[in-house]
Amino acid sequence: MRDHLAGITHRLFAALTLVTLCLAPAVVTAQTRVTAPPNKYTPQQDVQLGNEAAAQVRQKMPLVGDQQVQTYVSEIGRRLVAAIPPEFQHPEFHYTFQVVDAKDENAFALPGGSMFICRGMVEGVKNDGELAGVLAHELSHVSLRHGTAQATRATPYEIGAIAGQILGGILGGTAGQVISTGSQFGISTAFLRFSREYEKQADLLGSHIMARAGYDPRDMAAVFQMLEQQGGPGAPEWLSDHPNPGNRVAYITAEAKNLQVTNALHSTGELPTVQTDLRSLPPAQTMAQLEKDAQNGNPQGNRTIGGNAGGSQPVGTTGSFPATSTSYRTYNQPGVFRVNVPDNWQAVSGNNSVRFSPEGASGQANGQQAFLLGVEVGLAGLQAADLQSASQQFVQQLTAVNPNLRPQSDFQSTTLDGRQALRMAFNNTNDAGQPETVVLQTTLLDDGNLFYALDVAPSNQFATYQPVFRRVGGSIRLTGR
Repeated sequence: MRDHLAGITHRLFAALTLVTLCLAPAVVTAQTRVTAPPNKYTPQQDVQLGNEAAAQVRQKMPLVGDQQVQTYVSEIGRRLVAAIPPEFQHPEFHYTFQVVDAKDENAFALPGGSMFICRGMVEGVKNDGELAGVLAHELSHVSLRHGTAQATRATPYEIGAIAGQILGGILGGTAGQVISTGSQFGISTAFLRFSREYEKQADLLGSHIMARAGYDPRDMAAVFQMLEQQGGPGAPEWLSDHPNPGNRVAYITAEAKNLQVTNALHSTGELPTVQTDLRSLPPAQTMAQLEKDAQNGNPQGNRTIGGNAGGSQPVGTTGSFPATSTSYRTYNQPGVFRVNVPDNWQAVSGNNSVRFSPEGASGQANGQQAFLLGVEVGLAGLQAADLQSASQQFVQQLTAVNPNLRPQSDFQSTTLDGRQALRMAFNNTNDAGQPETVVLQTTLLDDGNLFYALDVAPSNQFATYQPVFRRVGGSIRLTGR
């Protein structure tokens, strides 16, 4: 099924406000206002550009596939995505977080939501909050659409014609070389790197996102200070790609005082185990070495270190998915829902949804973001007088972005967590060219928002996965009524 649920609405569902309050109260007294810069490109073009660049990164750079590492980083990313202020939500964006097997203390984000964190950065931080600070900064560049805003300032060319050059300049350093190598355009990209103005915006919005997610923004200041103290010839590349606007630590610290986060989350206790796992892997190369290998015809991409990488890898084909674990874990979106899912299924957050799927079932297929197998739950951002009307609107939105989607029957009455609900099954042809079956369940929350759950599987395997879907669906508890 097409990756439409990175966000179908242009409004962040109201319950996410409740989520951020439940995570950790943040009393905002004098929060600095951040405004997205002018941009002549559309969010859809951000997604197109980012997908092209992410494919190049994966071709040239190896990923860390250790499941505990991937889950740890993705969970921090998920909390932050859920805390993006409504005015900076982009329903077209799909946020993923992957660890590159490179020793650099670096991270970079691509338009549309693909984020890459170098292994060296995860090994180097002191607590969850510091890693959250790096991710929140990168997330802010994406949500403010700084990449295409910078291109708006810099070039008259069409975005598709100079994708490599634009992204090479936005990222700078070796990451930029990875993407821009082979470009046929001779324009300079140095001036396309994020300006100090955009860096300060990302710092400030990142601090707001951290506070809303329950982290202390001072951890962002701490990790940036740590990176800057390493200065000199061997300074982390992150510093050259993200120039200090001046007094960075001081203004982030001052902003944190205004945000007043109470009971901030600094550590879940998982980081030491994750760092031990990483240090047990073979020594990583630098990004510069990886780029040199790629230039010499020996790219290190399309392989994983220490397991199988999650996130947005190329999706598999029918019959290629790993066996579903019989052990389940509880996924909790505070103030919205909790659900039990197979413990070897990966969780990927969109703006207002979470997708659970086995490895290889969610990612790129025929140039599109695809979802071939799994369960997706979330809020549709629709409010209506009754469940039937809201559900019909949601189906219209689904069919608008999935033109092959065909209902098998009318809505049928059912229940979801004891609430009145509707169920509808569909036939579809997915982006891997396979017939698939999709089952939708909807119910209205007390505030009028439409909550949905989608079961998706290739048609010839739907019966096999139906017991899993029933168990997952039966475990859903709506906690933000």
